[in-house]
Amino acid sequence: MLTPPGLKGKQYRISGKAYPRLSRPGQKRRRVLQIVAAVVAVALVGWGTVQLVTVFGAKKKPEAAGSNCTHANTAAAAGGDDAAKPGASASAHPSAGGAASPGASASGAASASASAVPIVVPNGFPQLTAFTVNVYNATGHAGLAAQTAASLKQRGFTIGKVSNAPAALENKITGSAQITGGTGGKNAMTLLGTEVSGATSTHDTRTDGSVDLYIGNGFTALLTPAQAAQALAVAASPSPTAGSHC
Repeated sequence: MLTPPGLKGKQYRISGKAYPRLSRPGQKRRRVLQIVAAVVAVALVGWGTVQLVTVFGAKKKPEAAGSNCTHANTAAAAGGDDAAKPGASASAHPSAGGAASPGASASGAASASASAVPIVVPNGFPQLTAFTVNVYNATGHAGLAAQTAASLKQRGFTIGKVSNAPAALENKITGSAQITGGTGGKNAMTLLGTEVSGATSTHDTRTDGSVDLYIGNGFTALLTPAQAAQALAVAASPSPTAGSHC
């Protein structure tokens, strides 16, 4: 039997084969802190897991039914009334003020801004403000006359009437265009004809300074300003006489 020092000869005795284990000062406090730290660590790990699942497991909300129709209706509204007309094809005949036709390049917007380049009228031709251009649509494509008239106006032409062609000419012009004017407006007709490739000319008995542009089924677009300027330079150049040497 073991007796701790200082207890010999006294009534108190400790039985057993070893001294009782005594805890060190502050040991319980350290254990409590360790338990608290372990609980906090587990809570942080759980919170982090929930955040990862939220971020990577989130699914994109499906687009509401009918939204495609909303986009389509918005695009149609932006295109104007021509898109809603039966048989209308604003893209079939592009001009500087209209949409590009199938197969046309994406440079239509650039050509639209370039159409505002002023025309330099050579000597012998009337100024653009000296005569009026009436634009008539002889095709089944709605809005074509308005688009073409807007492009010609950007280039400096004075625009008069914009309407459908008379029934006698509707779908009867197979070429790109027909230009009609009086015998005194020959130069004005030539000047307007340099804007449309392949346009034909006819004369009537009018005496005013108006010129009619009838858009035909073969029309695709106005010439670019550079092409029109080149055509005007050719038209303004005198043809060499027979037997002359260049």
